[in-house]
Amino acid sequence: MKLAVDIGNTRGKAAVFEGDNLLELVVFDKRKIISEIKKIVKKFSVSSGILSNVATISTLKRKKLQEILPFVILSSTSKLPFTNLYKTPKTLGVDRIALVASAVKQFPKKNVLIIDAGTCITYDFVNDKAAYLGGAISLGIQLRFKALHAFTANLPLVELTDNNALIGKNTTESIASGVVNGVAKEIDGIIDMYKKENLHLTVVLTGGDTIFLSKQLKSSIFATQNFLLQGLNEILKLNEHK
Repeated sequence: MKLAVDIGNTRGKAAVFEGDNLLELVVFDKRKIISEIKKIVKKFSVSSGILSNVATISTLKRKKLQEILPFVILSSTSKLPFTNLYKTPKTLGVDRIALVASAVKQFPKKNVLIIDAGTCITYDFVNDKAAYLGGAISLGIQLRFKALHAFTANLPLVELTDNNALIGKNTTESIASGVVNGVAKEIDGIIDMYKKENLHLTVVLTGGDTIFLSKQLKSSIFATQNFLLQGLNEILKLNEHK
């Protein structure tokens, strides 16, 4: 069995895989990563693992993790199942690398646009020859709410709800309408632009806002929340015996 671990700013996600099958998913406080990984390794017969976004944890914790399990540290120099044509590969986020790896595995010989809707919204395109060309980075829903509150004198901090009417009847509703409808139209618009250049396009939506946004979009998409972890599992297969 293999263990894929993705570490965010505050939370971590760990997925246990047997082959391509995800057996268990654990979401935990990043500060408790050592104890959580110990629990998983004790529960399952895990032989190897992969770590993503390790820059957010200390060198000491990384050393302790390696003592628990032999981890591959995902980086720009890792062996990948696609050709990376990004002009500055060292600046490409490892989360985006994992998403592209997942796309190549799950949609072989397809043009795929991967949209990761979380803190930021990232767009990544890999063509039918498994060549990654690049993409775009935009503000996520929560960042837009926070920016409106932080960089204006009087606008409140708004929480995400399902009530996002086109015409806001008060300030809170107006902010919700502007942010949510703006994000939805941005995503639909970018999908349309990619479709004009790629007649046969598969679109994948993933990330923390997947469920919410999938209801707002007009475009036909594959919505999945574990796409990144599945990509980490693919990269681990290529790198554990290097």
